[in-house]
Amino acid sequence: MTADGLLESTSHADGPTALWDRYCRYHLDDRALGFSLDVSRVRFDHAWLETMTPVMTAALEAMSSLEGGALLNHEEQRMVGHYWLRCADMAPDASTGAKIRDTLDAVKAFAAAVRAGETVGQCGVFSHVLFIGIGGSALGPQFLTDALKGYDDRITLQFMDNTDPQGIAETLDALAPVLGRTLVVVMSKSGGTPEPRNAMVETVRAFERAGLDFPRHAVAVTMAGSRLDRLADESGWQRRFPMWDWVGGRTSAMSVVGLLPLALIGADVDSLLEGAAAMDRWTREVQVCRNPAAMMALMWHHLGRGRGEKDMVILPYKDRLLICSRYLQQLVMESLGKALDRSGRRVEQGIAVYGNKGSTDQHAYVQQLRDGVANFFVTFVQVLDDGVDDPIAVEPGITSGDYLCGFLLGTREALYENQRDSITITMDRVDAASIGALIALFERAVGLYAEMIDINAYHQPGVEAGKAAAAEVLAMQALVTGDMAAHPAPRTATEVAASIGQSDAVETVYRVLEHLAANSGRGVSATGRGDPVKTRFAAVGV
Repeated sequence: MTADGLLESTSHADGPTALWDRYCRYHLDDRALGFSLDVSRVRFDHAWLETMTPVMTAALEAMSSLEGGALLNHEEQRMVGHYWLRCADMAPDASTGAKIRDTLDAVKAFAAAVRAGETVGQCGVFSHVLFIGIGGSALGPQFLTDALKGYDDRITLQFMDNTDPQGIAETLDALAPVLGRTLVVVMSKSGGTPEPRNAMVETVRAFERAGLDFPRHAVAVTMAGSRLDRLADESGWQRRFPMWDWVGGRTSAMSVVGLLPLALIGADVDSLLEGAAAMDRWTREVQVCRNPAAMMALMWHHLGRGRGEKDMVILPYKDRLLICSRYLQQLVMESLGKALDRSGRRVEQGIAVYGNKGSTDQHAYVQQLRDGVANFFVTFVQVLDDGVDDPIAVEPGITSGDYLCGFLLGTREALYENQRDSITITMDRVDAASIGALIALFERAVGLYAEMIDINAYHQPGVEAGKAAAAEVLAMQALVTGDMAAHPAPRTATEVAASIGQSDAVETVYRVLEHLAANSGRGVSATGRGDPVKTRFAAVGV
């Protein structure tokens, strides 16, 4: 064993019995939930685990304070309460608990009215739902609805999660024949985030061009009093649902953000919440070795030496879990990717997350995982139930599901033989309860890991910095377009930058002009492209 608790050699030289004993020792299972976690293929020593127990015990105590309503997100002066969403009785006061219950009831009632044809669009019963959001307000619903699809095929879901005009246009073009029977749900906590706002503006115009009354088709999911909330109220939108300041976007899957899409397709939202609540109860276990979130967070810490030195590869072996890696990418990286710890010391923490699905990745990057640079660990997600009632034998006694299981177990073994570590999560089946449990497991592991490395998992200063920088670029674009209109003759980017007093930002001015010139109707042309110094931009149509 090395000084930091890493087993120097745990391979087949130890014998199959040793591996079996290790599996049995570090296998956690909740049969009522149909969910298990195995960390035996992470090469840690039990003595190291014992030395880390006090650290994790402190993290569990901090988690308990957070669930009790402690003000842990000091930068934003708010509580962190997404755990209350699946157990309103845990809310810090009766009023908050009542709001959670009332909102859940309202979501289920509204969705039932839509599915029953009692709430309709201008041209009849709603057959399509367009969700407009960004970040957690898009990835959460996408993951949930993709995993739990098939409940009500009468309603088709589509998402807009970017400010790409081509993507927006293609989505609206596809919806054009059914726009009068399309419900539009706009999800934005602040009500001012550019991506959902832009998509909403373009969607409103599509409805207007079609001669349709947009408010009759529109639902807002936002904070009370936000810009979006005021717009929806003043315009008479179909419905408004609340988001709360104590629920962050990446942890909003159990809020209206995730529950409304699920309810609209007829999925069992109560089971989703119950599965998450069951995982919450399991992961409050104070005995560290019996707590799956604690053990998973400890494995992250061990594998990355507490500094995120290894990437996390998510490999779910199930088509319905395709979006799982993208969802977890945001949850983990936005929560843990922080420059400073809570005392202001520069630490540059984080765990990079990527993944797709098995067995697709057998033919993609598993080759590098097995034989390339060992800068990662794998989290396998296995689903035991193949999900078909009458499986077809593709070979005597062998089904496609058997192949899928074989690929997972074989890949796990091949990686371990070459000193590549892995964690395995096993679910009996993909259903609402198991998906709720999976989300809750990662949410709690993220929170515990953040406590261990003393960072705030619940703010996102880097995201806010990116938004501020984008706003500065758009403000500069306004100066550029105004100056081009006033001085239409051809000029270089350097000359334009000097004219608007931005000589220290010539590159940004050049790239703004380059983008404007590439799009017709934007009032700018370019000549001499290829050499940024010599390219000249002129105003057109002035």
